[in-house]
Amino acid sequence: MLQNIRDNSQGWIAKTIIGVIVALMALTGFDAIFQATTHKNEAAKVNGEEISQNELSQAVDMQRRQLMQQLGKDFDASLLDEKMLRESALKGLIDRKLLLQGAEQAKFAFSEGALDQVILQTPEFQVDGKFSSERFDQVIRQLGYSRMQFRQMLAQEMLIGQLRAGVAGSGFVTDAEVLAFARLEKQTRDFATLNVKADPAAVKLTDDEVKAYYDEHAKEFMTPDQVIIDYVELKKASFFDQVAVKDEDLQAAYQKEIANLSEQRRAAHILIEVNDKTTEAQAKAKIDEVQARLAKGEKFEALAKEFSQDPGSANNGGDLGYAGPGVYDPAFEKALYSLSKDQVSEPIRTDFGYHLIKLLGVEAPEVPTLASLKDKLTRELKAAQVEQRFVEATKQLEDSAFEASDLAQPAADLKLTVHTSKPFGREGGEGVAANRAVVTAAFSTEVIDEGANSTAIELDPETVIVLRSKEHLKPAQLPLESVNVAIRTQLTKEHASAAAKTKAEKLIADLRDGKAPLDKAVDGQNWKATEAATRGQEGVDPAVLQALFRMPKPAAKDKPTFTSVTLPDGSLMIVRLNGVNEAAAPTDEEKVQYRRFLASREGQQDFAAYRKQLEAQAEIKRF
Repeated sequence: MLQNIRDNSQGWIAKTIIGVIVALMALTGFDAIFQATTHKNEAAKVNGEEISQNELSQAVDMQRRQLMQQLGKDFDASLLDEKMLRESALKGLIDRKLLLQGAEQAKFAFSEGALDQVILQTPEFQVDGKFSSERFDQVIRQLGYSRMQFRQMLAQEMLIGQLRAGVAGSGFVTDAEVLAFARLEKQTRDFATLNVKADPAAVKLTDDEVKAYYDEHAKEFMTPDQVIIDYVELKKASFFDQVAVKDEDLQAAYQKEIANLSEQRRAAHILIEVNDKTTEAQAKAKIDEVQARLAKGEKFEALAKEFSQDPGSANNGGDLGYAGPGVYDPAFEKALYSLSKDQVSEPIRTDFGYHLIKLLGVEAPEVPTLASLKDKLTRELKAAQVEQRFVEATKQLEDSAFEASDLAQPAADLKLTVHTSKPFGREGGEGVAANRAVVTAAFSTEVIDEGANSTAIELDPETVIVLRSKEHLKPAQLPLESVNVAIRTQLTKEHASAAAKTKAEKLIADLRDGKAPLDKAVDGQNWKATEAATRGQEGVDPAVLQALFRMPKPAAKDKPTFTSVTLPDGSLMIVRLNGVNEAAAPTDEEKVQYRRFLASREGQQDFAAYRKQLEAQAEIKRF
């Protein structure tokens, strides 16, 4: 347990800001929060601030993609419920909006330099330990962001991270709480167990009992509601052999590819912030003073360590490392790209204050040859054509299916084959029936009752199907003969367990009243004693351990307490608590671990309570 506490106590406190961002994005799907919205496209309003339907749809898509990426081949589409996904995504967006509003009200803030440092120092954006503009673009494109959108998103996540740290980081515990927790955590118990076995062989069932159970539970003995569907499947991959790439298109793509390559510039800066404590004039005077000292020959690196208010780079002499266009503030970037190597700029004003910028180095991009990129560019150009073909064919399939009374004509139009599924129920089945959207469509009123073809259903980004009901197998009562064995098995287990429970209860009563000796074997079975058992004792059934540590302390050594636990096979385990052993006082190291764990848990509870308070006080409208 102590190791678990040691691990868990690290929690969110020990994680970096970017780690929090990635976790939030991966688990909650907060995505595309910067799209333009209108009042006609509202999913919710939080204290007057809008969450658009567009944001919600993209958040749902992000959740779905994350599940598919995380589970890979183990992904079971039937587990996805569209309504639940939307509700989860909307709740996440509302929570996020509330936290941003809370951070704004609490006046949390950070410098633009701090934001730059997070980007530059994020390992996912680095190649060989250095920031890579191309890698940065590649990663954020996969997440669906432009550079500006990512910076805005990152800024908001940093604010939420500050708010979380401010609230949860204030959690504390008293010495008395630490000692009380240690006493309970390190406490051990002496106990013994005796298994009162269920005896199915002793149970005698009559046909009338079986019939009565069958009649009473008639609804449990029905055939499932099932359907058999016909469907046609349109696959994107089938179009790859139908498209070709022209030489002129390949050459144009190559020119575009190398045009995107940009040189990397290694910058250093000295920042004097303009904030509540430092006025515009004071900051300008300070940066002018630093510039004057530079002019007299003092080292830029030394002055950065002495004066720069960017904590991420000051200790490194202001060094920001290599970065390409689009990473820094526009004014900062413009000045940087006007410098020659080792040249220092004039004071540059950004939203966060005044900078002196020094260009430390320039790395020219390595331009690949057309031959080295030909296969990649060919695939991309063909993929674009295939995507267009696939979109057009999907629309054609949907239109044809809407107009047709079966799937024969749509299949003929697109040279597709009509497939037939195995029977499946509302819980899904094999193949296409494992997809929740397919199951929903198959059991929809339009398909199952009205006999219509479905709309186009996306199984995955590469596959679309249209289906229709071939046969509806409605629920029917199963005959008693077909379920007789199952009923007898169930009743036998229940009766045997009930008999074992009655026997265990009588034995416990006799033990409490002194009518039966505490250590005498029962039916040839001896008590199994365990001394000084911990809460994580190995070799003991978890249900027995849970019951053991809930039992009251014995009044005396010869007055143990008793309880019983029903086991999965119907047997009863009698638990006799002989004694409770109080632990020695915790060591200083253990106190530190316990305190950290309890403070972390307290902080998380405080933050959860804070979120609930924000929600309770907010005006939230869902549309």
